[in-house]
Parts: sequence; structure tokens; C-alpha cells
Amino acid sequence: MKTVLMVAEKPSLAQSIAKILSRGNMSSHKGLNGTCSVHEYSGTFAGQSVRFKMTSVCGHVMTLDFLGKYNKWDKVDPAELFSQAPTEKKEANPKLNMVKFLQVEGKGCDYIVLWLDCDKEGENICFEVLDAVLPVMNPTHGGEKTVYRARFSSITDTDICAAMARLGEPDHNEALSVDARQELDLRIGCAFTRFQTKYFQGKYGNLDSSLISFGPCQTPTLGFCVERHDKIQSFKPETYWVLQAKVNVDKDRSLLLDWDRVRVFDREIAQMFLNLTKLEKEAQVEATSKKEKAKQRPLALNTVEMLRVASSSLGMGPQHAMQTAERLYTQGYISYPRTETTHYPENFDLKGPLRQQANHPYWADTVKRLLAEGINRPRKGHDAGDHPPITPMRSATEAELGSEAWRLYEYITRHFIATVSYDCRYLQSTISFRIGPEHFTCTGKTVMSPGFTEIMPWQSIPLEESLPTCQRGDIFPVSEMKMLEKQTSPPNYLTEAELITLMEKHGIGTDASIPVHINNICQRNYVTVESGRRLRPTNLGIVLVHGYYKIDAELVLPTIRSAVEKQLNLIAQGKADYRQVLGHTLDVFKRKFHYFVDSIAGMDELMEVSFSPLAATGKPLSRCGKCHRFMKYIQAKPSRLHCSHCDETYTLPQNGTIKLYKELRCPLDDFELVLWSSGSRGKSYPLCPYCSNHPPFRDMKKGMGCNECTHPTCQHSLSMLGIGQCVECESGVLVLDPTSGPKWKVACNKCNVVAHCFENAYRVRVSADTCGSCEAALLAVDFNKAKSPLPGNETQHTGCVFCDPIFQELVELKHAASCHPMHRGGPGRRQGRGRARGRRPPGRPSARRPKDKMSALAAYFV
Repeated sequence: MKTVLMVAEKPSLAQSIAKILSRGNMSSHKGLNGTCSVHEYSGTFAGQSVRFKMTSVCGHVMTLDFLGKYNKWDKVDPAELFSQAPTEKKEANPKLNMVKFLQVEGKGCDYIVLWLDCDKEGENICFEVLDAVLPVMNPTHGGEKTVYRARFSSITDTDICAAMARLGEPDHNEALSVDARQELDLRIGCAFTRFQTKYFQGKYGNLDSSLISFGPCQTPTLGFCVERHDKIQSFKPETYWVLQAKVNVDKDRSLLLDWDRVRVFDREIAQMFLNLTKLEKEAQVEATSKKEKAKQRPLALNTVEMLRVASSSLGMGPQHAMQTAERLYTQGYISYPRTETTHYPENFDLKGPLRQQANHPYWADTVKRLLAEGINRPRKGHDAGDHPPITPMRSATEAELGSEAWRLYEYITRHFIATVSYDCRYLQSTISFRIGPEHFTCTGKTVMSPGFTEIMPWQSIPLEESLPTCQRGDIFPVSEMKMLEKQTSPPNYLTEAELITLMEKHGIGTDASIPVHINNICQRNYVTVESGRRLRPTNLGIVLVHGYYKIDAELVLPTIRSAVEKQLNLIAQGKADYRQVLGHTLDVFKRKFHYFVDSIAGMDELMEVSFSPLAATGKPLSRCGKCHRFMKYIQAKPSRLHCSHCDETYTLPQNGTIKLYKELRCPLDDFELVLWSSGSRGKSYPLCPYCSNHPPFRDMKKGMGCNECTHPTCQHSLSMLGIGQCVECESGVLVLDPTSGPKWKVACNKCNVVAHCFENAYRVRVSADTCGSCEAALLAVDFNKAKSPLPGNETQHTGCVFCDPIFQELVELKHAASCHPMHRGGPGRRQGRGRARGRRPPGRPSARRPKDKMSALAAYFV
């Protein structure tokens, strides 16, 4: 019997599709990576009985990156990244072992059906999957077709079965357009980012951003925000005047009239008009009109409109809204949420999704009436040729979805019902008055048929007082005539919704990537999100954009990126050559990069005005080993130490606190050690600023602390404080934190495992002796007699933290992310590694995990 491998984009999607196609008659088991499941069932394919295997990936299998030395900022001139630097596809998440997993499941299969998301990114992932699977599949005979592509827009029985019945082929051109975008963004973004980050962080201490990044889409996005900021700053308010009249309709009712001239900007002229009218006691009706009007129902919902509404009305950021929509899609509640289309195909079954909502407690009456009276065909919108508009596929409640997902689902459902409802019809009444020589108007609206506003009440016509019934020549007494002084007001900062509109208008990003670009400028500290989800640029964001304008405006204007997006779309359509577009675009940006580097002084002049030089920033903390003067600790991101006398800067670990470590010095370079800590319950370790930036041994990497230093005799090193291999990760070593007493800690020097132990002990030391069972270093613990938890009120004990039963009650594991198979009794059990990995004091063997029994620390995983 032949085997058909089917691959979806997410595990939950694979399960839903397999359940539909197998009618629930399937068996499931976890794959070797522990994340993706495999669902198996029997069926027919291409007229023969086959065994189906449905599994998934977790997004992109591969990612593009530079090779070798080109990943190191200090080794390569950023200009080389445009053409000379070779790239390769690497596994996007090595921990998932996705390539190996796909090869294991694909081995011996005869056909493959790709159920990846039906957009350009999905097509690209199709070919990543094929690159992994095709080499291990059974060979074909006589040119037999073995690769199929399923195209679908929702996780419903109808759509999935229809997709299976009309399988196609993956689109290589669309996949190539994604490859081109990835390479352009990598080469251009990395070159500019590396250069400007190194240049400005080497000069200024209070930039408060760990990365001064540039992106072909990110930077124009920031440009829109700064452009609005500049308009606000340069705005000069103007004073203007308006006339306001009030007439009495009856004893208890009056009408405010609007001046037909609207406003004037000259006070004397406004005063003249007031003088001409203020003595008049009567207002005469000049004309009346009544006109029936309609407020159109909305177009069908696409991604950009959903993101706009989520931000402006639901208070959800674009990225959060997109993630929520994707979750609703994979659970089968809505159709595919990434679409540019606002037009339903003629053959789209509109009544099917509507019937799903017929018993919903919130809108059942409206839906039943529409089904009974007949739905209204949705307005003709834009057909982008991708997916149908976003549509609710089955009914749900807030209890099912949770409050966040429910709010988005409720909007999507109401919007859909509105698109098949009727327009809102209302009667607009207008009365024109003359008071002296001046004309005034009063307008009112009366709803005749609420139409779609019944399901979208926030769109309804506001309730207004009905106008009096009158005719030409009628007279009403004037009760008040006055002149009001007002001022023009500046525009407000852009909302996320307005920014999304601008990005769509100028072709910056795609419906899927727009939320990512907005999120990036927030995370880089280029803008802050204020109340109303308005985006206010920071000093750094403003200076960067002004600097780009000063050097090369095209780096920040949307024009050049918009042109690139058009070329990428031509690649997707098969109308442009991938290599030619890539080569031409990189050549253009390479020239711009060289000009930018040569002209960087122009941006630097702006930086000098807004930011402080390194020497004037920070507070004295520790002494330099070269000049023995105090170095300044710069706390703003990225935190670092700067010696103004030597003009040297030393990078420090991020996302923690730094303080002086007992004024102790490194035996290699005489620099004072500092202590990094992630908090009282987290990790902490000392480090030498010089060694951390200039590793003294071959087996050390830049950024390592003393807990990874392989110095054979230094009292702070891994060699002296290491205990044994981490119970959680493959390469880490558990190291005693000598600063943590009396609440002692042992922490992994690679992952986030922390063991709290021996509370109230006044001294804990790593012994030169080792455990006879696992070869881990023994710990010698001293307690005060009054607080000793040891048996028989003993105050001292030396034992193995892994094997000693006395220590088992004194160890508490925290921050463990997951369980290694060894500690679950599963496959993969193996010998441990030496704690110092290459450098150990004489006579101290390497630490190994226990062979015959579960360790005390490992027991906490079970």
C-alpha cells in the first residue's frame, strides 16, 4: 500500500484537517521533535487505497543567514554584505529538528500533499518542505506526479474536502518572490544597521536602544510617524471667528443655526457681519428641503481593515490582532485572515456562514430575518485574486474564546452580517434662514430604515431632534446672535489605524508584514504608543529620520520601497527575473550605503544636539585594568562600561542589574569584576569586562562571564565553581553562585535552570573531591547549629547535590523550561560532559549525570 504524506503549517491545523478528511477515524502520535504530531488513517488517493500521514511544520522551516565570519560585526566591513557575503539557509528553529523530523516522516512515502497557508509565505514554506522530504521519498516511475498543493481558505468540512478534490501544484514564482524579499531585507538591513549601530553607540551613551536598526520597510514606516510629528511642531494656530444664531421654535424649544460663510479670519469683518445681523429680531425661512439618503453597508472585510478597526476600536495592537486572528482561523472559527480582497466571488456560499449564526444569542433575530426575507448581495469590492474576505465560519461565544479573541471574533461576525444586510436609509431635512443680509442653515436626520446599523450600532445615524414643519416665508424669532472666537488646531499624532492606511496606500509591506514593521519601530524605541494607540516618535526616531532626509531622502521616503514591492510582485506573477531584480536592487542600495557612510557627519550633527557623548554619560562603577581609573557604567540600552581615559567601551550582559563585585580583580588583566544579576530569584554571576569582550581562551566566546571561564586556578571560574552537567540542557554546567548566601543558588551557565538550596547555610564550597557515582563535584556545606536542617543537628556535611539523599530535601528547582528525555525515562539517555569542558584542575574528573538512578535535581521535572 502506498503512503501519502500531508504537511500543514501548524500542528493544530494538521489535526483539524486530518479529523475532517478521516471523519475522525485516525490514530495520532507525537513526532520525534516532541512538538508536531502525526495523524494516520486509511483512504483512497488517485484511485487507489493508500495510507495517509498528516503532520505539520511550525511556520518557516528555514531562515536565511550569512555564513561564518560575516555574522560577526567586528570581522567584516558592512559594505561587503551587499554582494561578497555568502548566504545559506539554516533551520529557523534548530531545537525543533524540523528537517530531520520531516525526513523521518517522509521516508518511504510515495506522494506529498502540501497544506501550507495559501499566500506567498506559504508557497515559500512548501518548497522548504520539499527540499527536506523529496530526497527520502520513494523514486517515481515514468514521470508520475508526486507533489500536490491543496488550496483552501477556511477550516470547514466543505472547504477542506473541496481542496482535496482539486489539488494543484505549488507556485515556484511566489516562493521566489519571498526568497528575494528575505535576501534584500537581510543584506540591506544588516549593512545599514551594523554601520549606524557601531558608529553611534560608540559615541553616545543615552540613545536607550540596544540596536539602531534600519529596514527597507521599517524606516519608511517610522518616516510617516516623524512626518506627522514635524507637522505638529511646525503648526502655527490661526484665530478665526464664526457667527452663531439661535431661533425659538416654541416656548421650550430652540434651534442653533450654522452660518453659511462657515468662518472668517479677520475680526473686523466678522464684527461687521455681526453688526448687520444682531439688531434683527426675526429669521425668515428662505427654503426647505427633504432628501432621502443612504449610508452604505461596509465592503467585505480584508486584513488591513480588520487591523485598522482592531487598533482604533478594540484597543488591540496590529501584531496582537493578527496573532489572535490566526488563532481563530486555526481553530476553525474564521476564514483565512490574510487577504487583500474585499469582494466575494459570485459562487461564494453566503448563506452557509450566515446560517451558522442563526441561533447566536446576540444576533439571532437579525440573521433569521435576513434568511427569511433574503440577503442583500455584498457590495462589489476589490478582487486581489488571493483569498475571499475574512468570514466567520462557525458560531462561538465569549466563554469558548476568551475575552480578547471574542472581541475580534464579534467584530468579524458583525461586519460579515452587515455586508449582506441592507443600507441604512434616512431622511435629511434642511431649512435655510435669512437674518438680515446673512444666510444660516439647520440640518436634521431621521432614520427611515436602520439596515446594517442594526448589527453595527456604532455606525448608526445619531439621534437628533426633528426639525419643525415649516415652509418658505415662515418667521421665527431670533433669541440670540453672537460672534465666537476660535483657533485652528494642529493634527494629532498618527494612530496605528492611520499608519496602517498610509502603509497600504504607499505599498509599504504586505497585509501580513505591516503589523511586524509597526511592532519593530515600537520595540526599537523609535516610537512610543500613547493613549488612543497614537504613535509618538522618540528623540532617537526623530533624529534618525531627519538624518536620513539630510543625507538621502529616498532611504526614508516610501517611493523606493514601493517600487521594490512592485518588482517583487512581478516576480510572483512570473513577469520579472528573480536574479535581475535582486541584483539591480542590491546595486542601488549599495551605492546609497556608500554615500550614507561618506555623509554620516550630517546625521552626527543632529545626534550631537540630542544626545550626550559617552564620556559625559553614566556613573563611575569599576576600575579599568589598563589605566586604573574608574570606568563609567552606562545604564541606557545597551548597558556598557566606558573608560574615557583609554577611550574604550566594554559591552555588558543585558536585561539585568550590574554592580561592583567586592572590588575583586581578574587575575589575567587586573580589571575589577562586576556582578550581573537577573533578580533575587534568578541567576547572577561575576564577569570581567575585558575578558567578556576579549575572550582569553580559545574555548570561550564573546559575552561569557566567569561562570563559563575555563581559567584553571581563578577562584571565580567555572573550573573552581562548576558542579556537574545541567539536568535540563545539552551543553550547560551547573555552577555555584558564591554571592547568593544565605539563600544559596546553583545555576546553569547556559540555560535558565536555577536551583535554590541550603537556605541559612553560612558557607557553601565546591570540594576538590567528586562523587563516586556520577563524578560531579561535591559540595561542602556549613550550617549554624541553631538553624541546621541536617540529621542529628550536625553542622557540616559534604555530598553530591545529584545523589546524596540528605541534600534532596534541601534543593528547590526553578525556571526549568522543559524536561530532557533522559529524566522522563525516554530515549536519548547519554553520558554527561565535563563541567569545565577542556580545562580541569588536576585530579578532578569530569562531572557526569547519574547512571543508575534519577538525580535529586532531575526528580523535580517529573
